[in-house]
Amino acid sequence: MNEFQSGRPSLVFVHGLSGSSSAWVEYVKKFEKNCNLLSLDIRGHGKSTKLKSYEDYEIGKFSQDIYDLITYLNIKKPILVSHSFGTLIALEFLVKYQDLLTSSIFLSPNFCVKNGGSAKIMEFLLRSFVKISGLIPNSSKIGGHIDYSKYKNTGDWNIRRMSADIRNTGLRVFLYCLKQSYEFDRKGFLGSINIPVLIIHGKKDTIFPVKNSIIMAERINDFRLILLENADHIIVLNNFPEVSKAIENFI
Repeated sequence: MNEFQSGRPSLVFVHGLSGSSSAWVEYVKKFEKNCNLLSLDIRGHGKSTKLKSYEDYEIGKFSQDIYDLITYLNIKKPILVSHSFGTLIALEFLVKYQDLLTSSIFLSPNFCVKNGGSAKIMEFLLRSFVKISGLIPNSSKIGGHIDYSKYKNTGDWNIRRMSADIRNTGLRVFLYCLKQSYEFDRKGFLGSINIPVLIIHGKKDTIFPVKNSIIMAERINDFRLILLENADHIIVLNNFPEVSKAIENFI
């Protein structure tokens, strides 16, 4: 968070699953002179507290955290910038609080994870994990901030980056959040979004397919859709020049 000044845009950055606010370091450097900036660690991630129960990681509770934080900090009419799992949180925030925002920016978004091809198998495995999770020792050790400059230009399923992320977040929190994402479905809400929206998605995304953004664009009233030809899911790190320029133009 930089020093907030009146008369300039306020950006609130929401990172993805098993990430942290350090994913936005380059964006903070680019926008800090002309914008008010807040990048947060969502619950259970980065330096935020790791809560114990599965119910603590309901998507609605993440979105409520954002509401509570911007209310506490008295941030008026921010622009919500979200990536991946963070876009689920942002969509849930819009359900209750979109009138508090100027606009919303979705990077590699989804609105219904369980529509994927292998969703039923994954959901079954995650449901089984939740049932036995009480037998697994819970670690409340707070994580840190990963230096993502080490992982630029890594692919969607890069083991080195994913391993660093999950070790930092913890397996229990990672799987709890992943399971909660399979409970999420806001397709029916998309047509109710009445603020300007920017959507950026890589055509080679193998985690949240690009068709999600195309469907969102078809249903949202005031949108701008940018599809990056050779980009995968990790556009925040891998496509900083294009993504930051698009955000700059949008705001």
